Amino acid sequence: MPSNQEDQDFVDFQKYGLTFKRRWLLIATIMGSVFGATGLITFSQKPVYEAEGKLLFNKQNSVSSLTGVSEQIGQLTGVTSLSNPLETEAEVIRSNDISQKTIADLQLKDEQGNLLEMDAFLGRLKVKSVRGTDILQLSYSSTNPQEAAATVNSLMRTYLENNVRTNRSEATAAREFLHKQLPEVEAKVTQAEVALRQFKEKYKVISLEEEARQGVKTLDELSNQITQLRAKSIDAKSRSSALQSQLALNTRQAVALSTLSQSNAVQQVLIEYQKVQDQLAVERSRYTDDHPAIANLLGKEQALKEQLERRVGQTVGSSQPIEEQNLQIGELQQTLTANLVETEVERLGLENQTGVLMKAFLSYQARLRNLPKLEQTQLRLERQLQVARATYEQMLKRLQEVQVVENQNVGNARIISEVLVPKKQISPRIALNLALGGVLGFILALGSALLIEAMDKSVKTAEEAKQLLDYPLLGTIPLFEQKDRIARGENKTELPVLNNPYSSVNAAFEMLQINLGFTLTGKELKVIVVSSSVVGEGKSFVAANLAVATAQMGRRVLLIDADMRRPHQHEIWEMPNLMGLSNVLVGQAELGKIAKEVLINLEVLTAGTMPPNPAALLDSQCMASLLKQAERDYDCVIIDTPPLSLLADATIVGNLADGMLVVARPGVVNSSAANTTKTMLEHSRVSVLGMVVNGVNTDKNSYEYYTNTDSGYKNSRKKEKSKYSLSKITGLRLL
Repeated sequence: MPSNQEDQDFVDFQKYGLTFKRRWLLIATIMGSVFGATGLITFSQKPVYEAEGKLLFNKQNSVSSLTGVSEQIGQLTGVTSLSNPLETEAEVIRSNDISQKTIADLQLKDEQGNLLEMDAFLGRLKVKSVRGTDILQLSYSSTNPQEAAATVNSLMRTYLENNVRTNRSEATAAREFLHKQLPEVEAKVTQAEVALRQFKEKYKVISLEEEARQGVKTLDELSNQITQLRAKSIDAKSRSSALQSQLALNTRQAVALSTLSQSNAVQQVLIEYQKVQDQLAVERSRYTDDHPAIANLLGKEQALKEQLERRVGQTVGSSQPIEEQNLQIGELQQTLTANLVETEVERLGLENQTGVLMKAFLSYQARLRNLPKLEQTQLRLERQLQVARATYEQMLKRLQEVQVVENQNVGNARIISEVLVPKKQISPRIALNLALGGVLGFILALGSALLIEAMDKSVKTAEEAKQLLDYPLLGTIPLFEQKDRIARGENKTELPVLNNPYSSVNAAFEMLQINLGFTLTGKELKVIVVSSSVVGEGKSFVAANLAVATAQMGRRVLLIDADMRRPHQHEIWEMPNLMGLSNVLVGQAELGKIAKEVLINLEVLTAGTMPPNPAALLDSQCMASLLKQAERDYDCVIIDTPPLSLLADATIVGNLADGMLVVARPGVVNSSAANTTKTMLEHSRVSVLGMVVNGVNTDKNSYEYYTNTDSGYKNSRKKEKSKYSLSKITGLRLL
């Protein structure tokens, strides 16, 4: 794990080193500008001198501490727990009155000869407390050392005079205020006493605490009595219900029957009525209903019945009919009826008592509920009275104290350090300013370089390209001096493997060819697609030189230009592009007839006539058949295709080939295009053999071995070529 961290740190250091190398001009310009401006400003400034003086503060003045009265007048205290009395006095020293008086007394002027402004004066003045002490340090900066010393001395004297005046004015103002406020406070005391008395009279308050205690006790007693009465009422109600159920009568009926059974008038008529009914029953056994005796008895019966109903109605006060058998009840039933009436009367009495006690309970309860409010009001009135009395007593005492100390003539501060004329300048600090200028310049230059580098999304190194694409790195092609070769009149500058076989580029392509032989174990690569993320990365350059390097190894190679939108192979090989791949795919030509041999073992099939639908041609059966034919006729087929991030042509051909070689060029490809390319290849499931980084700036000594052109080296190269050719005969496959 630590080794991985060290490798990561090393890579980051290299990255920053490359950034400095690329942006060295910007960094140097910014550092030089900032450092030069700092030096110019530093040496153009006038020397500044600073004079210092010190004031010692006491918490209270000597007179107050000796007399012991009015100690808070003139005392150094803070309003809040966070305030600092020394800081407060420092702000007093910086106040407009003291500062303006100092400026006017000394006639302090600016560079234009005008009286110094307040802002400028305060900018030169420093007032700070000495840590852990009761001392304030005053300092003033000026280009004139005598002026600096005189300013501090004048400022301290002015402050001391102001401190004495302030203490005396505070005492005078306090006395006048107390004389004015004392009658008003006394009136408030009287008003508070009257308000408390009126409150007690209105609400009949003697002692709320005792009343609350007795009220709670009374409520408890009433609650117990109500509970007992309710229990008795429930018992009476239960007995009444049981009697009503046994007699099958309600209370009203029971009262009525009891009354009727005890009424002589009703009972006499009832007896006569029953006798007539008995005679009628006897006579009907002897006579028919038409007999005069029967008719006489029926009339008598009807008359007695009507008389009985009238007397029953008069007795019970109701016209509701009552059955005859209920008019005369037995002794037991009469006793039960009487008990029912008595129980009902008892129940009604208990309910009335409960109601009376409940009203009393609610009355006491309402009073007790109101007691907290009354108590709160009483406490508020008592508190107002207490505060008014305390305020009155305190103001009366303070008035006596203020009158004693009103004539004090001392302050809380004294000078403990006289100001001396400074001899050493404090500004400018040449060494410090130059050092800060250098550091600031370096930081600005570094930040600017890193910012520009962060905004630049292009891939700058082979390592970045490898991290973005995350494919095996099969080779790095060094950047060769193309402009120098054109200036020397050399042709075919894009074929360094052919034109300069002893160059570093040739060695790089040979290494690429050898690495391709190890990409797939046990499988021979015959059809290879070469593509890139964007235009300008040198895919056609890599395809052409890889084809030359492969052909030089004794293998029969076919180079196909499948970029039918912007073909480039015919320009590299300086050959016409009238007939080519597009013509073969549409059936206008045959592969064997239009493929041109440009070198021994190397034939090139140009793109041909530009079709309207290149993707459709590449995704056709004709293209698949063409590649199968090329596999049979050639040892290796290399196909140059359009960029991956722009078109789908490369992925279409890649699915027909054994694998794809992705070309990346630092400075041309950016991170967005590289990510798009990787995503497309993952989705299309093209077999990616690896990547080759083109146009890499390498160390001049990296390929020094290959650039040696002595005859002995050339002979060794020829022997190596023979060995590679011989390897084909022995059956060793390098590609």
